[in-house]
Amino acid sequence: MPVVVVESPAKAKTINKYLGSDYTVLASYGHVRDLPPKDGSVDPDNGFEMIWEVANDSKKHVKAIADALKDDNALILATDPDREGEAISWHLQETLTKRKAIKKDTAVSRVTFNAITKSAIEEAMKHPRQVDAPLVEAYLARRALDYLVGFNLSPVLWRKLPGAKSAGRVQSVCLRLIVEREMEIEAFRAQEYWTVKAILQNPRGAEFEARLTVLAGKKLDKHDIKDATQAELAVQAITSRDLTVQSVEAKPVSRNPSPPFMTSTLQQEASRKFGMGARQTMSAAQRLYEAGLITYMRTDGIDMAPEAVMAARDAIKAKFGDNYLPDSPRMYKNKAKNAQEAHECIRPTDMMRSAEDLKISDADQRKLYDLIYKRTIASQMAAARMERTTVDIGSADGQVVLRATGQVVQFEGFIAIYEEGRDDSVVDDDDKRLPQLSEGEPAKKQKIDPEQHFTQPPPRYTEATLVKKMEELGIGRPSTYASIVTTIQDRDYVTKDKGRLIPQDKGRLVIAFLENYFRRYVGYDFTAGLENELDEVSAGDVNYKDVLGRFWRDFSAALAETAELRITDVLEKINEVLEPHLFPPTEDGTDPRLCPNCGQGRLSMRTARSGGAFIGCSNYPECRYTRPFGPPGAEGEGIGPDGKLLGHDNGDPISLRDGRFGPYVQRGEPTEDQPKPPRASLPKGWQPSEIDLEKALMLLSLPREVGPHPEDGEMVEAGIGRYGPFVKHGKVYANIKEVDEVFTIGMNRAVEVLAQKAASRGGRTAAAPLKELGDHPDGGAMAVMAGRYGPYVKWEKVNATLPKDVDPAEVTVEMAIELVNEKASKKGTKKKAAPKKAAPKKAAAKKKAS
Repeated sequence: MPVVVVESPAKAKTINKYLGSDYTVLASYGHVRDLPPKDGSVDPDNGFEMIWEVANDSKKHVKAIADALKDDNALILATDPDREGEAISWHLQETLTKRKAIKKDTAVSRVTFNAITKSAIEEAMKHPRQVDAPLVEAYLARRALDYLVGFNLSPVLWRKLPGAKSAGRVQSVCLRLIVEREMEIEAFRAQEYWTVKAILQNPRGAEFEARLTVLAGKKLDKHDIKDATQAELAVQAITSRDLTVQSVEAKPVSRNPSPPFMTSTLQQEASRKFGMGARQTMSAAQRLYEAGLITYMRTDGIDMAPEAVMAARDAIKAKFGDNYLPDSPRMYKNKAKNAQEAHECIRPTDMMRSAEDLKISDADQRKLYDLIYKRTIASQMAAARMERTTVDIGSADGQVVLRATGQVVQFEGFIAIYEEGRDDSVVDDDDKRLPQLSEGEPAKKQKIDPEQHFTQPPPRYTEATLVKKMEELGIGRPSTYASIVTTIQDRDYVTKDKGRLIPQDKGRLVIAFLENYFRRYVGYDFTAGLENELDEVSAGDVNYKDVLGRFWRDFSAALAETAELRITDVLEKINEVLEPHLFPPTEDGTDPRLCPNCGQGRLSMRTARSGGAFIGCSNYPECRYTRPFGPPGAEGEGIGPDGKLLGHDNGDPISLRDGRFGPYVQRGEPTEDQPKPPRASLPKGWQPSEIDLEKALMLLSLPREVGPHPEDGEMVEAGIGRYGPFVKHGKVYANIKEVDEVFTIGMNRAVEVLAQKAASRGGRTAAAPLKELGDHPDGGAMAVMAGRYGPYVKWEKVNATLPKDVDPAEVTVEMAIELVNEKASKKGTKKKAAPKKAAPKKAAAKKKAS
């Protein structure tokens, strides 16, 4: 049987169902090789030779493929149809050749399909080819570039800017966008302006709203009425004049549907409509693709296969009728910059199956499929037809004119199923119906309202608008958007608050450093130009080593120029660059950098070893004045050199501090008897700004005793360690998924987690359920289990003890649901959607460049 290799076991399972017993389908579990995260993995002095290493987790998967090839000497590489997929196939072929699993007579072929359906897979198998060398070379060039930047620029950051983490090639440019937007917001000064609206009445008694557009015979611009005095004069001008309808203009307007989704637009729309991040969106899309429900989800293409277009038209006709079909199919021009990622749009594989028909259990996947389905169907529907009416109402002398606008939908067309969301949208006053108005008839004034406004700063980026901006600038590609946005958040350069991306101190300092010493390499045009060169490599037009050679020549020279930089010089330079932001001119003209505490020292930006920045006095330690990094009056309190006092407990000061490995809380101060007072690091996801005395004491109380283990009486503890939250019994540590569970986990749940860990190591097996009850309505199996404190119903992380008078054998599904829901509501853990696999906890912080 030929051996077919794909990336994931879910994909392998679906494909195996279609290919049948004539093939052996195995998963590589993603990339099997990568560059070791150490110096020398890419050698610029030796033709950019790259050293690849098979990951420990991948060795067993490679062995399984090699073993399968012993039985059949044919290998079919069926990884994803893009640059990354081509690279995985190349890595597999290279690795298996080195293991001698691929011999001279082994038939090796490459197939690609845009959807995991029976017809698509069978058609792909009819057209095998070899691994595409230009696509692989484009991957090699991108991987080498990212490595050379990460492993050469990051050490410069670590030495010159204490506490800074890694600097990625594209991530740094993305971070620059966010930082620059924040500085625009901080430099913004609101401008007052006024508008005047009137409620008018036609002769038939119908009221409508109109806004002032002409005053004193002059057309008004948005900000022309500058204050309340001018607004009152405008009101008087309207009040003192009779108004008549001067013109009524009704025009037909049509709106065409948006094209079907590609990667960037899917991420943007999922963010707008559901608040889903780029990584969350792509994870759900990946599952839908692997299940054969949608086409490949990493694409720059918006064109649709002809057979899919006809299927969409059939679905429209069946669901909405002929009126909703345009005379001819809609054709969308592909926007891809490069053929290697110019796949078909993201669409359903079966146009007749809506989300309701499929009954998808996972909430994210259900919402995303519904979005993709509706957008795809809408893209082939008839245009929406509206009538837009504009009415001018003015005085006889032409000194005052007000305008009323309205819009009426005459045929909804594609809007019947879908309408695209908007970024930072405002209310559209056109979307309302006007009463009947005729030219020359009077308009009676009912009410005149002046309204004060202030100009608004540019909005912070959301993940949606950031991806949109990156796409406009030509930075990144479909397969990289999610990882770029995620990486800068994982490094704590950026945080997300109410969906908006806010740069943190570390991120601002990194950009200030890079813009001064490596300006070219965080330039938008330079980064976009490099992306275009990589596209030319994938098209076979440019040699990838030539691209690397040109880049390395200039980049290594820029690195050499920073060799002699002193930290004090770097900080002073950053102080100088950020001075307008950190020390804006004062209203009374005094020196903005004069210390307000001692009146003698000079304020400047300082950094702790952890990279946390603050403003401090040059007279330290005599003067201990500090304020948060940012302009005077910045919200929140900074963590200065002596920490931030949160309160007292039993006479001990409890403080929040910055350390070498990040923020932590501390009880008391160092003494001769206790040089290292009790401390606890902030867990992943806990922001310093959110830490109060209560949370600090919770952390300092760890490890928490859960109780004696029912088998041997030894104490079971819960805590937070190097690898995240855990429960411990003797020498056995078992990870738990959520930090908050450390403070709430009970004995039954702890024993269960420990038993699962022991079972995974070949120790004692997890206890079998007394009775299996089926799934909870919100997803997840329920079962009656035996516990030390009596039988209980288990559902996910919720353990609900049975009442003493209830026989475990008599527990019904309804009874179980009631028990676990009650317990979940008390714990505050009641799920609102079907359970999803939690993102893996990050291992202990370590410096890793990318």
